[in-house]
Amino acid sequence: MAQIIPLSVQPSGAAFHRGRPGFARGSIGGGSSPQRALVAAFARSRRREEDVFWLKENAELLNVLQCTGHRFADDSLAVLAPFYAAAPRHLSFFRQYYRFILSICLDLEDLGMEGESGAQMAQWVARQGLVQAELSDLQRAEARRLLGRRDVQLADAGLDDRLRGFASRSQTFAIPNKKAAYELTHIVFYLSEYGQRDPDLPAQVKTSLEYAGLVAFLDQDADLLAEICIALRYAGHQPPLQWEAWLDRVLTEFSLAKGEFYGVNDDYHAYFVVNWLMVLSGRRGFRHPVPQTIGPATAGGEAGARGGGVSRGLLVSGPQGGSVLKHLSEAVFKAGETRPHWPSIKTRCQSALTPQAQQVLRSAEQSCADFDGFFECFARAGHAAPA
Repeated sequence: MAQIIPLSVQPSGAAFHRGRPGFARGSIGGGSSPQRALVAAFARSRRREEDVFWLKENAELLNVLQCTGHRFADDSLAVLAPFYAAAPRHLSFFRQYYRFILSICLDLEDLGMEGESGAQMAQWVARQGLVQAELSDLQRAEARRLLGRRDVQLADAGLDDRLRGFASRSQTFAIPNKKAAYELTHIVFYLSEYGQRDPDLPAQVKTSLEYAGLVAFLDQDADLLAEICIALRYAGHQPPLQWEAWLDRVLTEFSLAKGEFYGVNDDYHAYFVVNWLMVLSGRRGFRHPVPQTIGPATAGGEAGARGGGVSRGLLVSGPQGGSVLKHLSEAVFKAGETRPHWPSIKTRCQSALTPQAQQVLRSAEQSCADFDGFFECFARAGHAAPA
């Protein structure tokens, strides 16, 4: 999670911005705004602070606001001031969550909260060697980025090469695998410092992002596709128009309802990242009025899901359905070991699809110049046999 992206980025493509961002166009003053209301809702009404998912949700929201160049010029962040004040103790005790806690504090400072705790905590994390507990290259890259935001350098020989190597294996991302696809987007986020610098990616990474995007588009997965479009822009590429136009339409179908969150996962993350993309691409983000939430979370959230408490949380609901990925996968698998021919597979799929789903299939094919290359990897012809 990082400190970047002025609102001057236009839909025509991505640009790299060095240094700390200028916040003038993103400043939020007094009065109500969707962003201010979201901060209050996620800080107070969905979960309690001792819940790790509270950390996750608030870290993600603040990251999106920070990356889209917002800065609060009033007391909108006051609702999180108690957490910020107690963060050094939280960090010391809940060391396994150091990335969440540090990210929240760094973003609060960059969004306008007064204080220098972020730098002190970054130095403490480095002294304690908490990053040495990370086995994942991706998590180490995130930790390096977080510490670097306050000029604490973390050396990790070969880390960038390993990340670029993983991201360059395009055939990995032509197969439905959400974990790998999200890892790909975050590799681009961390190497580009969220669009602040050229990530120096091999040409194959663009193909990897396009293949992962085709899978997400065929699945009508707005959450993943929005992250892929953001990653393409941070890598200096223009996402396919069909993808971003669909995401623009999807955003209008979200709904926000007060007092309806009972602790079960909803569509908040997709809502965050689609709005992030809209702002980054020069479109209108945060369009929905946010209903005022009822009050602080009590036993709502987790206990409310079991009927033992009063729900007070903001529920975020997004559109469901529309995927053609299962139909396509089944058609390819039933074609057998021989190399499937795309026109025949497309005909077989379309006969079983609604007109709307047929349009999704056509739009996917038209959205990417290398669709044939994608389909060859997606088809996975042959069988596992002895060498």
